[in-house]
Amino acid sequence: MVLEYLIIAIYSLALVLIFMYALAQLNLLFNYRSAQKKKDTSPKFDLKNINEVPYVTIQLPVYNEMYVMERLLNNIVTLEYPREKLEIQVLDDSTDQSVETTKAQIKKLQKTGINIQHIQRTNREGFKAGALKEGLEIAKGECIAIFDADFLPQKNWLLETIPYFKNNEIGVVQTRWGHINRNYSTLTKIQAFALDAHFTLEQVGRNTKGHFINFNGTAGVWRKECILDAGNWEGDTLTEDLDLSYRAQLKKWKFKYLEHVKTPAELPVIISAARSQQFRWNKGGAENFQKMAKRVLLDKDISLKTKIHSVLHLLNSSMFLMILIVAILSIPMLYIKNEHPHLKSYFYMISFFIVSSIIFFICYWYMFKKSYGGGVKSFLKYTGTFFTFFSIALGFSFHNSIAVLEGHFGKKSDFIRTPKFNIKTLKDTWKKNKYIHNKISINTIIEGIMTFYFAFGMYSAFVVGNQEGDFGLFPFHLMLFLGFGYVFWKSIFSRA
Repeated sequence: MVLEYLIIAIYSLALVLIFMYALAQLNLLFNYRSAQKKKDTSPKFDLKNINEVPYVTIQLPVYNEMYVMERLLNNIVTLEYPREKLEIQVLDDSTDQSVETTKAQIKKLQKTGINIQHIQRTNREGFKAGALKEGLEIAKGECIAIFDADFLPQKNWLLETIPYFKNNEIGVVQTRWGHINRNYSTLTKIQAFALDAHFTLEQVGRNTKGHFINFNGTAGVWRKECILDAGNWEGDTLTEDLDLSYRAQLKKWKFKYLEHVKTPAELPVIISAARSQQFRWNKGGAENFQKMAKRVLLDKDISLKTKIHSVLHLLNSSMFLMILIVAILSIPMLYIKNEHPHLKSYFYMISFFIVSSIIFFICYWYMFKKSYGGGVKSFLKYTGTFFTFFSIALGFSFHNSIAVLEGHFGKKSDFIRTPKFNIKTLKDTWKKNKYIHNKISINTIIEGIMTFYFAFGMYSAFVVGNQEGDFGLFPFHLMLFLGFGYVFWKSIFSRA
């Protein structure tokens, strides 16, 4: 019975933590709704007055981006801003033939009078953070705009963001990501769905109440003074953007999030690229929890509510670990429930997961409805999208949990950047992309085993309880089976 009680205790604790996170999301929904009623009265620079126009440096950190470099540079030079107040830094850590093609394109742009520099380092120390830091040393700008290689800001992007720096307390202006290839595949659709929730519900919900938010690594602008005051870029975590964001806000700098300014970007189109991105984000989140949580909790100037939201924000990626624990233990729990009737009262804990799922469903529906409208058709489309997203997210839980555990236990790894494809439509192909590797990892094999494990869970629903059956967990095990099956299948067969 000791093992049974231990399983129940761990299972229940994981459910409670997921429930707490769901309650935080519900609170963010209330915050978001209240934000819609507020009028933005932020002071702004008048960029028609040249005396008010701050000098801007655009930084483009790139590494082996041969498929998107031409597109990136051609787009960036179209940004509208006084040329005498603008410089562009291409922070190129590339080690392939893209170096030469980038250099040639930059020379052509320089001849047209554009102030653009090609900056190369002798090593990749600190990875992206190191490149940004080195570029900052010679940057002339008071404001530093940063774009990853797959982002395509609109021409008026600087005119929409820079004016907010008139408020001397503003350290960062962050914009919302758009998706140029949202409808390419099921994978891109569910990535867009998840990111849309982050860039509406979470960013607005936190920012409107003064809670900590994060610069998202790209499509945002920093005040140079803020970067330096917060201690500059550091490369000791895989999410240097989250790290610097928290250090800046601990220094009392304010962040401004602009939901209405969309910056289009390319989503990973194959699962290996999505996996590498997810691994980096989730491991970096856990690393930053270890680095920042104590500082936040001990800061006497931060309100209790902001501390709670900050800790849950930093633990965001750790929810995958909680979900994996619940998933794995749900099958033993099914047998414990039916073989030990006196323990059935403990199974009311399962209701926490049901309620949590309903909360997520409601929160995401509100965001979906705001973007695509209400009505029966929209709701049916949303329902299908939500359960597809939920199932595939469950399928990623093992992969992401490994990342989380490595982050919490301090295992260091290189910054593996997400390969870009220059994919916009179904006619475009990724299969000749030289940055894709064919290697199948042990994690993929385990995900295949997990698929069969949850198939056994579905079978168990028919035979437990003296063959009478218990179908309470059947929908959960079905989603786990489909999610792990999708991730495993795509990882094996969707490779170059």
